Amino acid sequence: MKLVDKISLKSTLKCTSITVGICAAVIGATVFMTNISFPENGQGGHETPGIPKEPETELQNTDTLISDVVTSETPVEAVIGKKHDFTDAVNEAVAASKKQTSNNSSSKSNSSQYNLSYISYRVVSGDMIGKIAEKFNVTSDSIMSLNHINNARGLQIGQYLKVPTMSGILYTTKKSDETVASITDKYEVDKEKFAAVNHIAMDVKLASGQTVFVPDAKLDWATVQEINGDLFKKPIKAKWYRSSSFGWRASPFTGVRSYHSGIDMACPSGTSIYSALSGTVTSTGYSTTYGNYVIIKHHSGYKTLYGHMSSILCVRGQRVDNNTRIGRVGSTGLSTGPHLHFTVYKNNVAVNPAALWN
Repeated sequence: MKLVDKISLKSTLKCTSITVGICAAVIGATVFMTNISFPENGQGGHETPGIPKEPETELQNTDTLISDVVTSETPVEAVIGKKHDFTDAVNEAVAASKKQTSNNSSSKSNSSQYNLSYISYRVVSGDMIGKIAEKFNVTSDSIMSLNHINNARGLQIGQYLKVPTMSGILYTTKKSDETVASITDKYEVDKEKFAAVNHIAMDVKLASGQTVFVPDAKLDWATVQEINGDLFKKPIKAKWYRSSSFGWRASPFTGVRSYHSGIDMACPSGTSIYSALSGTVTSTGYSTTYGNYVIIKHHSGYKTLYGHMSSILCVRGQRVDNNTRIGRVGSTGLSTGPHLHFTVYKNNVAVNPAALWN
């Protein structure tokens, strides 16, 4: 009887040990799976991995390049001299501009009629570039170009702007053999007026990197759209929400502060994705970070990347526009849920899409 009791006790202890072991394993696995599970809020990309490597065979760029107009990402410098009565300044500038217009219709033999001068204007509440340009009887392009404005929405109260007495834009030469004729032919403006405004001879060759004022010239359409923040269309036309913004954020995977190179647009899987701007598809493929992705090359050094697609609906070399469906939303690659990762590159540097789309 005692032997039976010993065997029974031994078996009980053995079963208990096995049970405890199994429970521990289950609990451990549950904790592990809890730690690696991701919230279904549609985010992706723990770091900025850059642009996926594109095929070595470069596609021919058939897009029209932006005109070589001086632009800058530095803040507008205040043009501050002695104090001005800005109401008088506006009136004087308008009068000078009207006189200039009158002179343009008369004989051009006297080059003094093309004298260019500037005044400084301080931005007040309610000002917009178009309104300021109208006050001074010049084009909006003139103010944007002269003050190196690359974001019209960033105009600040108290900011000083440089305003010319005639319409025109700045241009910086790229080669050492550019001439009055080559520049004026490019912008289709008067040669004599250009030469007089810049105080240069008609036959002179300008040095590379020289900045000149091109009277009556205008910025091209793409540049104006870029400055006004209307260059790109949103690639999702259906309802979506921003699950992650451009810039620094806490990684949805580790919680560590990391840099996000685009905007995550969360929406149901299968939602149609469209090209944000007309261009040419230069790459399609799969990466561990972006999953199924598409890269489109646009004019003016712009590229756009669309990541985490469930399916790709375009091919390399295809011409696309805002109405071309290039793929469907998914959660491929490094992703917590269905969303589109959208990145805009300017000369291969990621920029905030929110500043460029409408």
